[in-house]
Formats: sequence, structure tokens, C-alpha cells
Amino acid sequence: MVSVPADESLLLMTPGPTRVPNRVLRAGSRPMIHHRTPEFSRELAAAIELLGPVFGTTSRPLPVHTTGRGALEATICNLFSPGDEIAVCCNGKFGEMWAGYAESYGLVVHRWATSWERDASVAELEALLDDHRGVRAVAVAYGDTSTGTANDVAAIARATRTHGALVLVDTVSSLGGMPFAFDEWDVDVAVTASQKCLMSAPGLAWVAVSERAWHATTTSRLPRNYWNFDDVRRAIGNARPETPGTPPVQIVLQIAEALRMMHEEGLENVYARHAAMAGRVRQGAAELGLALQCPELTRLSATLTAIALPPGVAPKPLRDRIKARGILTAAGLGPYETTGFRIGHMGDIRMADVERTLGALGEALREPLVAQ
Repeated sequence: MVSVPADESLLLMTPGPTRVPNRVLRAGSRPMIHHRTPEFSRELAAAIELLGPVFGTTSRPLPVHTTGRGALEATICNLFSPGDEIAVCCNGKFGEMWAGYAESYGLVVHRWATSWERDASVAELEALLDDHRGVRAVAVAYGDTSTGTANDVAAIARATRTHGALVLVDTVSSLGGMPFAFDEWDVDVAVTASQKCLMSAPGLAWVAVSERAWHATTTSRLPRNYWNFDDVRRAIGNARPETPGTPPVQIVLQIAEALRMMHEEGLENVYARHAAMAGRVRQGAAELGLALQCPELTRLSATLTAIALPPGVAPKPLRDRIKARGILTAAGLGPYETTGFRIGHMGDIRMADVERTLGALGEALREPLVAQ
């Protein structure tokens, strides 16, 4: 019988948290430094400078002391007032989650692209914006890890800007693994987090903000204290950049080092590596007789693959057998919880990790598996 290894020895083929490289671990394990020292300011400034090209912006991304979900919520209270209208792409769990955040703050939410099985339709968005002229913003996930989709942010942004609305993008699972062009695509807000393609521990989000979005913050009437983006902008704009309060110091140090590693590899090479891994996972799954969870999708994430299992093959026993071989995969989400599972391939994951995972998957499938 194969014994299940201790969790700390598992290869994390999940959509986050992802494996943290040893070099990044070392950067974050140094003795604590105070967040009001020149040493910390240098590392914070380096992280901001190195993250700009990953967002594809010449502006300075904001470090926000929260998870990705917290920063998605913060976009709502920084930019809007009760009763404002927003259109949210809901072709996955995380788009629907963002819509729920907006509703909880009293915004009027128009959901579009509500099928998790299909690509987001720009034509549907344009029709919605024609019918609802008061929509102030369109929100969309670049990649949604519940389905493995990759929404066409550039096309969605073009349609949105034609109607004069703001473009808000969740890049939590995709930034650093897929090319993103904040300035070129005319995006207004993009949110990411530390624990996925940025190869660091969970606990710190980053937000890129356009001048249009900054203008929107001046008229927003929703309360924001801890979430106040303008406080963060002022703090990082000091001659010696800092944060409004005490940040997760060790995570800032990790992210600065992870970004150095990404730039040393070359961003184009990073993106090519992710695309190659995604292609290999999908090829390998097909070779094992498995289908994609949402086969009608034509735009697929480079950071995660959602796989459907044949009738009679239960996801949990299969994942347990993969785990017994030292590899952690992710459960299906929402309607796919009992019919599929997910393989993350992002951040520090390499092709050798992909091949090991496919080998373990093949072995697990050859063992008897019963539905539960």
C-alpha cells in the first residue's frame, strides 16, 4: 500500500497556494526587519518597480494588506456609491463571488455570461450596456479557476470603454503566468495576490489603478478605512516608500525576490513555460481518455486545467491516490465537485512536475475506483 506523505512534502499542483521556491523562502525567513526602516523601503520599492511590467503598466501597483478576495472587495468600496450599476461577468465561481461583493455594498448588479460552460460573449456585454446606460463599470476575471477559462480581457475592455464604463479585472490566478497589458488594453483596475503565480506565501494583494479609476474614488460614497486605496498611494509615494500600517513584512520580502527570479527568467519565457505546461496537461489528460470539464470553452487558462472524470470514477478517491504518490491536486468547484478535479500549473511549477503528475494520474486511473 502506498502511504500518504506528510503535507509539507507534497507537490502542490493546485491553484494556490503554490510552491514557494527555496530562494524565495530564504528571502522571507531572514530576521524580522521593521517596516519603517530604509531596508524595508528598498525591498518594497523593488517589488513595486518589478511588478509594474508584470501588470503591463507604467503606474505603481498598490500593496494592499489582504488576500486577493479582500482586494476585490476593496475595489467596490473605493470606486462606487450605493445604487451604482455594475455589470459582472459570471462564467465561473469567482466572477459570481465578485458580483456578490458588489451587491453586499448596495450596488445594482447586472450579471452577464452566466453559463460556466461557455466563453464570455462580448456581443452579450454590448447588448447589456446598450440596455443599461447607467452601468459605471464592467468586472471580469481574466482566468477563473473554477472552470479553467481565460476571458478575453482586451476585447471586453474595448467594448466597455466604447460605453464609457470602467474596466475591473480579477487577475489573481493569472498575473505572472499569462501576459497582461493593463495600459495597452485600457484597463482601470486589476487585482492580484501573492500566493499563485507570484510564488510567495498568502497574505498580500496588489492593485493597479488607472487615472480614470482614481477620479472615481473622489466621488465614491461607500465607507473605506482599512481598504482606502488613496492612503496606500500616498504612503508608497513618499521619498522612502512605505505602507499605511504594518504590512506582512516577510511576504513583501518574498515577493521582491520572486519578482527578481521572474525577471531573470524573462517574462516572455515565464509565459511560454506556463503555456507549454498547460498544453502538456491537456494533451496528457486526453491520452488518458479524459475530457476537459468545460469542453465548449475556446479560451483556456495557462495556469489551471479543469478535468472531467468518466461516469463511475469518483474524484475524491482518485485525488487521494494521486496524493498518496506525493501530489496534491484540487477538487472541482460548484457543479463539478462530484464529476471532476483540477490541476494547477502555475508559478514555480515546471514541466518535470507536470510529467510526474500525469504519471501519478495514469497510475491512479488504473486502480479500481468506485463512485461515492
